Amino acid sequence: MVSNNNFQPEQSLPELTPDLFAKADSLDVQDNEKITAPSLSFMQDSWRRLKKNKVAMVSMVLLIIITLLSIFAPVIAPHSPNAQIIEHANLPPKIPGLDISGLNGTVNQNGIRLDKYEQTGVESDVYYYLGTDSLGRDLLSRILYGTRVSLFIAFVAALLNLIIGVTYGLLSGWIGGKTDNVMQRILEILSGVPNLVIVILMLLVFDPGIMSIIIALALTEWISMARIVRAQTLKLKNQEYVLAAKTLGQSSLSIAFKHIMPNLLGIIIIQVMFSIPSAIFFEAFLSFIGIGIPAPDASLGTLINDGYKTFRFLPHLMWYPSAVMSIIMISFNLLADGLRDSFDPKLRD
Repeated sequence: MVSNNNFQPEQSLPELTPDLFAKADSLDVQDNEKITAPSLSFMQDSWRRLKKNKVAMVSMVLLIIITLLSIFAPVIAPHSPNAQIIEHANLPPKIPGLDISGLNGTVNQNGIRLDKYEQTGVESDVYYYLGTDSLGRDLLSRILYGTRVSLFIAFVAALLNLIIGVTYGLLSGWIGGKTDNVMQRILEILSGVPNLVIVILMLLVFDPGIMSIIIALALTEWISMARIVRAQTLKLKNQEYVLAAKTLGQSSLSIAFKHIMPNLLGIIIIQVMFSIPSAIFFEAFLSFIGIGIPAPDASLGTLINDGYKTFRFLPHLMWYPSAVMSIIMISFNLLADGLRDSFDPKLRD
């Protein structure tokens, strides 16, 4: 029998006493257990990413300023937008305290700089910061009121686009089957009719104005929204959380508006932001060709149309409203791009 010389007896372990343990209640231990990063919701996380996009933030600030100026146009406007003073017709811009050509009330005639205000006999305390049109109406006041009308039409059209398009697309995608096929065929028929034809038909029924333009936009602009919402609903309705909600006995209407709708919020907001400049351009186009806002009311389209007629002699009458409309449309598009990146960063790839 071979003996194991390497055998060692088990060493006795030290006795465990309460003195060997220290309570983990010191401040440094508690700080190590804390979660340093705050818990953010989906909207808070999207806002954090949006703030990093400087272009989108500048665009949002510009849109807020322009919107506030148009809302408070009755207070800010220096003159009545429809007040006609024929003696003050076609005056150049004049800003008090500035002696810059084009902004000091002077015009160049045959190489000689003439003070148009003094030549016309305008009172010394009367200024038109952006000049006047052919009827002596203040251009700055008309731009403020015209921007107000254009933004009102765009926001109302976007609201109707949101309500009709989201509801139609959500129901079509959620119900599916034959109902979805019928609803999509209706969309195809409506999308085949040009917007201009619908507007002309509206003008045969209603008088030209804000209401006819809004109705024409409401009849056509929601189609793209409905298709996008329907496609996303078809994608989301087979997700696990939707199946779990069905298993728990929730109604279909509750699932559609409480579970699927919040997940479509980002896409809906982006689509609405893109639809607003489209509505502004459509209204400007109608007013430019003479079937939009009737006189004497103004919109950006009617102001551009009026300035276009005298562009060779008084270019500022078209430049200023065109610049305002361009800033609004570019800002909305840049803000929509920023929102798209903030709601879904993977779309950048």
